[in-house]
Amino acid sequence: MKSTKNLILTLGLAVLTATSAFAAPNKGSLQITSPVKINGTQLKPGDYSVKWEGTGSNVQLSILQGRSVVTTATAHVVELPQKSTNDAAVITTGSDGTKNIAEIHFIGKKEALALGDGMSKANMSGSN
Repeated sequence: MKSTKNLILTLGLAVLTATSAFAAPNKGSLQITSPVKINGTQLKPGDYSVKWEGTGSNVQLSILQGRSVVTTATAHVVELPQKSTNDAAVITTGSDGTKNIAEIHFIGKKEALALGDGMSKANMSGSN
């Protein structure tokens, strides 16, 4: 009976560990050199961490400065034609002059995150 309980406990921990590994968020870095907005939140110049969970449509994106979450947003993972050579943000300027992050690219990755207007552009380019 004791060995059965140990086996069940061991299997339970193995499943929990495997599940945790698959649920780990993707990570990247982002350096902002001038004020921009994500999801209506103004980001000041500085270094940020980007984490997201999920794949495909509607991943949950978190922007952190240090250990503090600055903002969250819904994003879409898009495939790039080749790996990004650096961490970069694609910035759009609204009719009112507001600068917004439309996409975030990460060094060495073929995937980027599209936000706001970038999501609709990514969806249109993906359907061609």
